Amino acid sequence: MKKAFFAMILVVACMFAASPGFAHTPLCSCYNNGDGTVTCEGGFSDGSSAAGVEIRVVNAAQNVLIKGKMDEDSEFTFDMPTGPYKVQFDAGPGHLVEVEGKDITE
Repeated sequence: MKKAFFAMILVVACMFAASPGFAHTPLCSCYNNGDGTVTCEGGFSDGSSAAGVEIRVVNAAQNVLIKGKMDEDSEFTFDMPTGPYKVQFDAGPGHLVEVEGKDITE
């Protein structure tokens, strides 16, 4: 009886741990500052900070043009590259957000 009870508790705990309510989806938004720079703001759907999360700016061939990390305010500012590019907010496996440069506006 104790084993069955323990197994039931384990199943219920796994169901809650796998539920979307416990997930934290990465979020990243970038905007053109109008002065030749772009600022990206990041975070997670559960309100967690993105400080220290890696940011990459890559060209169409996936070559890294700029690499850095979100600051303590979960922001990253960089000089806008020429030509097509995208911003990659990389919070680890399964947590990559990409923002196309053409979608970044003032």
